[in-house]
Amino acid sequence: MGKIVRYITEDGSAFVIAADTTDIVSRAERIHKTSAVNTAALGRLLTAASMMGDMLKGKDDSITLRINGGGPAGSVIAVADSSGNARGYVQNPIVEIPLNDKGKLDVKGTVGTNGYLYVMKDIGLKEPYVGQTQIVSGEIAEDITNYFAVSEQTPSVCALGVLVNPDLSVAAAGGFIIQLLPGCPDEIIDKIEYSMQDIEAVTVMLSNGMTPDDIAKRAMKNIAIEKLDESEAFYKCNCSKERVEQALLSSGREALQEMIDSGEDTEVNCHFCDKKYIFTPKDIKNLLA
Repeated sequence: MGKIVRYITEDGSAFVIAADTTDIVSRAERIHKTSAVNTAALGRLLTAASMMGDMLKGKDDSITLRINGGGPAGSVIAVADSSGNARGYVQNPIVEIPLNDKGKLDVKGTVGTNGYLYVMKDIGLKEPYVGQTQIVSGEIAEDITNYFAVSEQTPSVCALGVLVNPDLSVAAAGGFIIQLLPGCPDEIIDKIEYSMQDIEAVTVMLSNGMTPDDIAKRAMKNIAIEKLDESEAFYKCNCSKERVEQALLSSGREALQEMIDSGEDTEVNCHFCDKKYIFTPKDIKNLLA
């Protein structure tokens, strides 16, 4: 279970959302059996998606983040609903590359920097909103900050972190996003900038026992803030046999007939939770009917 909290300044000029997504990222690592650096990459994107999903207004709204910078990981994808429940996967789950020059997992190296971050919001309109911004760092947090600035014209700060144990399990994962609202006074902006100068890494704060509430207050140090809400979030996949049947039907009559003629079972795996759905030739024949 993850936890997400939201606070706003007393004057309503800025807000912060903070999350502990350790359980969500742990679940993703167990499902996809990712290498350490890809656990960090996928975990950061899942954390961003979870917080950005929680920022959506409609009950049935959802958000999809996809980043591909031409690195060995390929596409990294995360999807979240408006409760912050997230799911995701990485195209090439196992990538082994050296640590970066700071001795940390090289997320930039596995994601790459020659490509784009895509943000798709399904908010109940006829067509989903799609934003696209060029990758600026490949470290993901900076790319999310750039997306908000370029596509939504919202000055923001995003921090994300995933700490991976030597046995590849997840020790800690989380993040925070600060956004300035229209009319934010210079005094608040200066205090946020000052707070960001010496703030600890998210994983350090989590490892020291800080909660999302503590992280939100630390990020907004010396600023009066009020709590808006808190919620629980999970790694949650919405796949089902019915959805897979619809996907098979969309492949067309000819493709379905080929499955029947093969005389073999058709296996469909969910990218997000790795659940297997088996359809016998008789099942496919019923679909075709």
